[in-house]
Amino acid sequence: MPDISLLVSDLAWPFAIAIAWLAGEFGHRWTGLPRISIYGLLGFILANVKGGFLPPVDDNIMLLANIAFGLILFEFGYRINLRWLRNNPWVAASGVAESVVTFGVVYAVARAFDTSTLASLLIASLAMSTSPAGLLRVINEQRGSGQVTERMLHLCALNCVLSVFTFKVIVGLWLFHSSGNLWSASSNSLLVLLASAAVGGFFGVLVPAIMRQLGSLAQDATVAFALAVILLVAMAYSLNLSPVLAALTFGLVARHRRISLSQAQRNFGALGDLLTVLLFVVATATLQWEQILAGAGLGLALVVARLVTKTACVAAFSGLSGITWRKGALAGLGLAPVSVFVILLVEQTRYLGSILLEGLAPLAAMTLVLEMLGPVLTQCALAWARENHHTEG
Repeated sequence: MPDISLLVSDLAWPFAIAIAWLAGEFGHRWTGLPRISIYGLLGFILANVKGGFLPPVDDNIMLLANIAFGLILFEFGYRINLRWLRNNPWVAASGVAESVVTFGVVYAVARAFDTSTLASLLIASLAMSTSPAGLLRVINEQRGSGQVTERMLHLCALNCVLSVFTFKVIVGLWLFHSSGNLWSASSNSLLVLLASAAVGGFFGVLVPAIMRQLGSLAQDATVAFALAVILLVAMAYSLNLSPVLAALTFGLVARHRRISLSQAQRNFGALGDLLTVLLFVVATATLQWEQILAGAGLGLALVVARLVTKTACVAAFSGLSGITWRKGALAGLGLAPVSVFVILLVEQTRYLGSILLEGLAPLAAMTLVLEMLGPVLTQCALAWARENHHTEG
């Protein structure tokens, strides 16, 4: 007879994904809540029930989660128009301003709660970001389009790049301070960023060139890009590069090589939808209930500080960037999602040692709250801006 405990362990993740998908479909239909919020809630519950239904997240599951995130990041980068940022530099200015001010405010709040300097810097750098996965999935689900939608996408791209850069610089400085080895510090920070962007840019030039030679862009482009993203993320994951920056750069360069994805393949079709369920279940399954309780007070304070800061900063630049104050505030409010981006970025740094990640319990609490609340706020922002065109019964 087969070992029952081993059989349960082997089947845990497939069952968890199936349960989360069913809960997401029925929950969205009955309540109108974003599916990804329900996926995340189920992942956290299944990982933290007494005895733990889900086994620990291993390297294979984490690789699949990074591939899912890479597909979303590619599509996200594909929607970013750099020419628009050049034509309207106040949009870029508002993105830089909200990121910098968010960093400062979150750092100050964390220090006020007696958090160590290193932990406060790491929390502040991650709080700058908005999750492209959460934002894009809600926009696609609601079929969002308009001024607020486009600003949310472009501001998210800016603050993600700034967040990755700041996080890697802080890690590099910590490594240099700890070891005195300049090469080790630089190779784990700036060189990682440069190499990741270079690899992503190379894929962005190579794949469109191959597709032009094949001469069947309308039929095969989506499959080709999906395969390329899977290969790119696997390479980045194995080489300890940044899959986030590599996939985002791939999408940006591919867009400006004038290759079009079929509109029918939004979210990369069924493959993307399936991997998205896995992604959001895995993301919250890495959070532990003890962490949440330990950092609940500061975590909630960080949620409020981050939401207020982003909303106020984007609204302050609204007139200069060509929209009303109300639409600027809604664009800032829509930047609430953070969970998947933060969790995967932290996971990619675990090989550096547990010392670097001490004191991040408040980040876990903030992440869980915004996993539930962030997509709902984005959905509300789209609805209040009248840019949602959701027609599902």
